[in-house]
Amino acid sequence: MSIETTVTRAWQRQALWLWLLLPISWLYGLITMLRRQAYKIGLLSSYRAPIPIMVIGNISVGGSGKTPLIIALVNYLQDQGIKVGVISRGYGGDASQMPALVNVDSLPNVVGDEPCLIVSMTGAAMAVCPNRQQAVTTLLDAYPDLQLIIADDGLQHYALQRDIEWIVVDSARGFGNKQLLPTGFLREPMSRLEGANVIYHERLETGAIFNNKDNDMLPLANRLTMHLAPDKLQYLWQPKPTDSKVNINTPERGSQVHAVSGIGYPQRFFDTLDSIGFEVISHPYPDHYDFSLAELLQYRDYPIVITSKDAVKIRALLVEYTSKQALSDEYEELANRLWVLPVTAVLSDSCYDNLDEQLKTLGIQSDPDISIKTT
Repeated sequence: MSIETTVTRAWQRQALWLWLLLPISWLYGLITMLRRQAYKIGLLSSYRAPIPIMVIGNISVGGSGKTPLIIALVNYLQDQGIKVGVISRGYGGDASQMPALVNVDSLPNVVGDEPCLIVSMTGAAMAVCPNRQQAVTTLLDAYPDLQLIIADDGLQHYALQRDIEWIVVDSARGFGNKQLLPTGFLREPMSRLEGANVIYHERLETGAIFNNKDNDMLPLANRLTMHLAPDKLQYLWQPKPTDSKVNINTPERGSQVHAVSGIGYPQRFFDTLDSIGFEVISHPYPDHYDFSLAELLQYRDYPIVITSKDAVKIRALLVEYTSKQALSDEYEELANRLWVLPVTAVLSDSCYDNLDEQLKTLGIQSDPDISIKTT
């Protein structure tokens, strides 16, 4: 088990030994505060893009549903006729090849898994680079008519000035012990949420909400909310094999499946599969994990269900393998058991109303008679 997985599980259990790390958290908090203030008063320089920037991020480590949210927002803005692009750090990609534009043929080991997923689902103009200014300029050089840029996971990147901030909070996961890294899983203190646009990611089946007494959150009536709705299982490997002996029937509810997940909060994926009726054998991996086909061979006897983000990387592995040689019998058998569970972010009407008002303030006018797909 990796150190990352060990610490993540400790955060979930709120293990007592984490409190031994509290002095480090105090130091981290001090550095974070001083750094943010330095940007605020101009001691550290920041970049103002020539068009509005909307940052989507969170104050915690691990998945909160940002990527599905960005996909939903991009699709909505495109339907409104707004020319929107996306930038990202490109985590998991090759920084030596950045800045880089992302297209449907980009590889996850070059530009990152999440950018590949975003572009495949939206066709949006997108660029990646750890230096967000370079990502913005690369994107605008290629697409000078963009009206808005969404920055994926750039909340703490204060070198990039922003016009809109949306902070995603996982209501089911909460804030754990409410401590900063490494004692807890917060990147910034909870006070960062005060006065911010907070999107509460809630469970679909329960409408789970924060206990206001424990977490000092807004009452339900004032909340902007989203949830992830699971779609039908999709077969990963296309084209389907022609061998009539191969059984590629879709896994049925009530059957056992291996759930393999390398996302920020794997338990949400496992819970989703459980909620739609599967008997889940869970296999959590660290976020952005680099799978290998050989590693997946250990999960035998049952279908293997993965997330859309992991599917980007595993499909690329199969493409690379078959570009050199035909699938061996064991790899073909593996490919025949790989399934993807896509999810769609469903936003409350208040989210879209809020966004429309923010765009109106920035002078960005929609034209719903024009539906835009950039790439």
